[in-house]
Amino acid sequence: MFFFNKELCKEPLDDPLIKQLWRLIRYFVRALAMLMTFVIIWGILDVVWVLYQRLTTPPIFLLNINDILATFGAFMAVLIAIEIFANIVMYLEYRMIHLKLVISTALMAAARKVIVLDFKEADYGVGYALGAIIISLGISYWLVASHDSNGKSGVEPVKQCENSER
Repeated sequence: MFFFNKELCKEPLDDPLIKQLWRLIRYFVRALAMLMTFVIIWGILDVVWVLYQRLTTPPIFLLNINDILATFGAFMAVLIAIEIFANIVMYLEYRMIHLKLVISTALMAAARKVIVLDFKEADYGVGYALGAIIISLGISYWLVASHDSNGKSGVEPVKQCENSER
């Protein structure tokens, strides 16, 4: 969806300086993708190490609820890292930020926080705030998904480019 008339506006990549800056940014985004890959691998190794430690301490092969919640939290952290990597790859391949993917990543992070939150130590306000965040992210996701399925936009494109008059 474009909010300007592309025929009247100069493409942003026609400027040599902007081209060089975008090239530089894309190199740094690639570096972020490589770093996120290391974070994912490190996270998986951490999950394996935590499980090994929890299962080998007496009583052997038994996990209490705190161990299970810590393991779930570690799994969710790896899944969130994978979602962030998917966001980076989507940006590199299509030069766009996929809104549904970003919102789903935020929903997963909020769900992780709910899973690992210790309600004995947390204030009720934290629970209410997390609930409001999850509800608002859910509504946002629903709105974006319904917009994608309809193929319609509530915003009309602007008829002419602001820069073309100058």
